[in-house]
Amino acid sequence: MIKRLDFFEKIVRVSGALGTATDQSSSSAHPFDERNIHSDIRSVSIKLFDDGHYSQSTFEAFKFVDLKVKSISKINDSGYKLMMAAFSESSPKIKLTKLLTVSEIDEQIGYKFIFAGAMSAIRNPRGHEINVDPVGRCLDHLSLASVLLRRLEDAVL
Repeated sequence: MIKRLDFFEKIVRVSGALGTATDQSSSSAHPFDERNIHSDIRSVSIKLFDDGHYSQSTFEAFKFVDLKVKSISKINDSGYKLMMAAFSESSPKIKLTKLLTVSEIDEQIGYKFIFAGAMSAIRNPRGHEINVDPVGRCLDHLSLASVLLRRLEDAVL
């Protein structure tokens, strides 16, 4: 039943009759507003999302995260390798914490793997294969990209 509704919603969305709401009870709010999608993610993903290109919307969001980490870290790499080097706990180019306590070091390590894993598991398949993401998965991915960007903004530079 859910898949049929998602399919119907996609048809209506593409025709322009539904707009972009995914929840009929809050039809005036865009899903990006409901999910508090980061403004930078919004700028690279919303048109694709609104046109029903959910996989491409996700891909562009994670390309943006990758480029942002590359810009801040000054490391000329991308994806998994970039994230592992940029957030290395032994010699980080981007310090997410002061790295003074075991908890702060653990947090740095954890985010290193979250950033690297997101590139491998979310960005890469959409860059190398044909993917058809449902709207809910896309919004989940865009929410994660937003979390990562906000964490970058709070980095100890």
